[in-house]
Amino acid sequence: MSFWIVATGARAQQDTAWVQIEAVRTLALAQDRARAYAGALPNVAGFRTGTTWYAVALGPYTAATAEAELAALKRDGLIPADSYIVTSDTYVQQFWPVGTDLLGAAPRPGTTGTLPLAQPETPPAQPESEAESPEVLAVIPDETPREALAGERSLLPAERQELQEALQWEGFYAGGIDGAFGPGTRNAMAAWQSARGHEPSGVLTTRQRGELVDGYRSVFADLALASVRDDTAGIEMILPTGKIEYGETEAPFVHYDSSDDDGIRVVLISQSGDEATLFGLYDIMQTLNIVPPSGFRERQQRSFVLTGQSDTLSSHTYAQLSDGEIKGFTVAWPPAQDKLMQRVVQTMRDSFTPIQGTVLPDTALSGDGADQRIDLMSGLEIRRPERSRSGFYIDAAGSVLTTTDVLAQCSRLTLGEEAEAEITARDDRLGLALLKPREPLAPIAVAEFRSDVPRLNSEVALAGFSFGDVLDLPVMTYGTLADIRGLQGEDDLDRLSLESRPGDAGGPVFDGTGAIIGMLRARSDSDGRQLPPDVNFAVDVPAIAEFLDGAGVALRASDRDAALPPEDLTTLAGDLTVRVSCWN
Repeated sequence: MSFWIVATGARAQQDTAWVQIEAVRTLALAQDRARAYAGALPNVAGFRTGTTWYAVALGPYTAATAEAELAALKRDGLIPADSYIVTSDTYVQQFWPVGTDLLGAAPRPGTTGTLPLAQPETPPAQPESEAESPEVLAVIPDETPREALAGERSLLPAERQELQEALQWEGFYAGGIDGAFGPGTRNAMAAWQSARGHEPSGVLTTRQRGELVDGYRSVFADLALASVRDDTAGIEMILPTGKIEYGETEAPFVHYDSSDDDGIRVVLISQSGDEATLFGLYDIMQTLNIVPPSGFRERQQRSFVLTGQSDTLSSHTYAQLSDGEIKGFTVAWPPAQDKLMQRVVQTMRDSFTPIQGTVLPDTALSGDGADQRIDLMSGLEIRRPERSRSGFYIDAAGSVLTTTDVLAQCSRLTLGEEAEAEITARDDRLGLALLKPREPLAPIAVAEFRSDVPRLNSEVALAGFSFGDVLDLPVMTYGTLADIRGLQGEDDLDRLSLESRPGDAGGPVFDGTGAIIGMLRARSDSDGRQLPPDVNFAVDVPAIAEFLDGAGVALRASDRDAALPPEDLTTLAGDLTVRVSCWN
């Protein structure tokens, strides 16, 4: 595969183009094929390629004319469907026609849609109904089984392996890529032949091998895989240069953005550091949008791998530590290209070569640096939750009491950034929900509830993530207990005189001693009435106790009787209040 990649990159730099219609292994057979094609088509030429193959081609043309001629001749059924365009540097020596030097000839104009450069001896173009019939191609000879087997025996090991890769790509072969044509490979060849309408002999003819391999190679053609050396990052590797272009450098990353609608992106990683730096990078990468949260994770002492899959994005990240330098890459693509990109990822991994002694400085930056946002990390978007609410720990295993507000809109819930949680109980009338972490947590503090009725007009404090995930700690909002009932006499609600934000919903409401007197309900103006901003409600302790008892969780009573200083209350609130994040 690597030879073809390099050759493709070189051909693209040439001006003179040919339409290659067949390639065979022997000169005698190539001369027969060229003679047969010349009986039906003009401009037939034959060349020995840079390998040990002999090619039959039409031309020479300019690149644009060759594209048009290729399309027209395929459409009219005059050349095989696997014909493709090459440039002159693919060919080494001409063998047909004898006595001419077409490799040095200037490109000829084409006659798009008809036979190119019609000459007096050229038969007229046939009607479309005839051109599409199999008889038109009958003049192009194929090999006997004996010839096919003889041609197969002359294949190089790499060519035999590429045939197996192509059969595997087409879904006919599941064995090892070893170049050994055993029963598995023979059965795969026969299945491919049958699917393509050929006689299922289990031995591919030269033409069939060309059809199979050219189809396999054409899948990768648009990628323009080529070796790239980035001297700023100190990394050399094969990249899909046809799909990406340099974007910017912002340490520790060099960004190669998508150059078309396919959405492929590459980010090179380069920074100095040690094992702790590598582990920190491992954690940071998992907070970025370019690494979806679902996927394989593996961190070793001096390297790590992260893969990510979502409905809209797939990605692969690799990084390694060597001699105080951390080098790696991330490649991301749309899931529709998973099959293709898995091969590309393997090529990138195999070719990845750190250049020792060259690393991005910590201050490396291209552009004016104007786009500095809290949700960016060195030019990459940090993955942020869809919305956030508040909650608080109620037992030593990390169970959390929170609001039912927006839970129905979430495909995934986390406590903080990473701890996955699930709903184990809920009361939609009161707006209470009990969350349990998938893996046990060890909270610093656990909620303790007031066991008697709080005093009216006493000072209360609400702890909540008012600003979502912007701040790491909850915000304290102070107010008073206005009533121990709701506006319509609800016994399970307390009315508060304080202002709140949506992110505060589910947060604990404290009295002056640090005991909890309730949980803040989400504001609701669904009845068309908009309450003053300082009117809010908390579900009271008896209602919470009944809900938790039904869920099999015991409520902890507080024995506090002395007022806490504001700073101590703030510390307590920070220890037991947690952000509940909703992800989609």
